[in-house]
Amino acid sequence: MKIGVNGHIVDDKEAVVSVYDHGFMYGMGVFETFRTYGGRPFLFTEHLRRLAEGCRQLGIDYEPDETSLRTLLDELLSANGLRDAYVRLTVTAGSAALGLPAGAYMHPTTVMYVKELPKFDASLYERGKALQLLKLRRSSPEGPFRLKSLHYMNNILAKREMSRYPWAHEAEGLFLDARGFVAEGIVSNLFFISGGEICTPSPETGLLEGITRNWVIGALRAKDRNVREGLYTWDDLLKADEIFITNSIQEIVPVRLLFDERGQSHAVGGGAPGEWTKRLLAEYREAAAKLNF
Repeated sequence: MKIGVNGHIVDDKEAVVSVYDHGFMYGMGVFETFRTYGGRPFLFTEHLRRLAEGCRQLGIDYEPDETSLRTLLDELLSANGLRDAYVRLTVTAGSAALGLPAGAYMHPTTVMYVKELPKFDASLYERGKALQLLKLRRSSPEGPFRLKSLHYMNNILAKREMSRYPWAHEAEGLFLDARGFVAEGIVSNLFFISGGEICTPSPETGLLEGITRNWVIGALRAKDRNVREGLYTWDDLLKADEIFITNSIQEIVPVRLLFDERGQSHAVGGGAPGEWTKRLLAEYREAAAKLNF
């Protein structure tokens, strides 16, 4: 496996960071995950914009150069014998003295990692996925809003909780915030349609504003369809006509079933993908396919 470290491609055994890196010591760093279509990253500018804002929030002196990062990605794909891949781009604070600094980090570390995409499962989009309500609540953001940062303990603990629900095999865990409002999945954002109204939890719940989430909101508003960002409950989901989740790797996935903490299930929309979900997935893939024209 070849990995890009500070712009250079090295063997994975040589891809190391210092024990003094404040990404390792204090979790000071941000990352983006995305995928390629025909060898080209989709919504790359948007991912880099969010990465840059995260660096500004953490005081990391890093401004991504899209051209050089595209070149590095091309070289990494070739070096690893991949046409399309899951890509993770990480920026850490870099090495600094032991202790909590008041100033900015001027020497960041960057790592680009690629791996094979999960095997495509057409049935996932034809029959949908289940959501499992989590007991663990979504933690509050460390700063004014949630960054895609290296602080991932809340997500990992949620993933471990999922192993206690044998009925929820391959389901996505769903966080509520501390007040009991629906926030987001462990690795996804949530949308639902109720009475013709398209709804999604507000960033006020502490969710990460996903790139695919924002694409969906923009695509709908371009069609003069209002998307209501608000505070919603589990009961609101039980009444929904249609639910789907989004992330950059799995795209737009219909939800067919809801499980509560006791394993009681509730079918969504008769257990079949809804029309909005199918329409938006088709438009998303069409937009991604245009990368190669």
